[in-house]
Amino acid sequence: MSMMQAGMLGVAAAVLAVQLKGGKAEYSIYVCVAAGVVLFSLIVDRLAGFVRTASGLMEYAGVQGGYLSVMFKMIGITYIAEFSAGICRDAGYQTLAGQIEIFAKLTILTLGIPVLTALLETVREFLS
Repeated sequence: MSMMQAGMLGVAAAVLAVQLKGGKAEYSIYVCVAAGVVLFSLIVDRLAGFVRTASGLMEYAGVQGGYLSVMFKMIGITYIAEFSAGICRDAGYQTLAGQIEIFAKLTILTLGIPVLTALLETVREFLS
């Protein structure tokens, strides 16, 4: 699916959700969630190509695969958190969306600690 088709799907879902919001508000949320799931699956397809390309670059550069794994986990956490928080905001639960975002940020921070430790060890070796 092209970007144009994905954009049209999003706009059509938003227009339909606005129309349904006047009568049955819960149906508008269902339409948004369904469109979001379809668009999220398209994102996952696009990410597969990115993963292949990044893996090839990491092999070529001779960088450890552990760092690549951490980066992919961070990207996945970011997309899932953004998707989940967006659905919560559409449903009117801004506080819950904020808590999801905070949890995602803390999870990414936790994942980054081993990378930061390795970086500090490398700097220490150069300074010694």
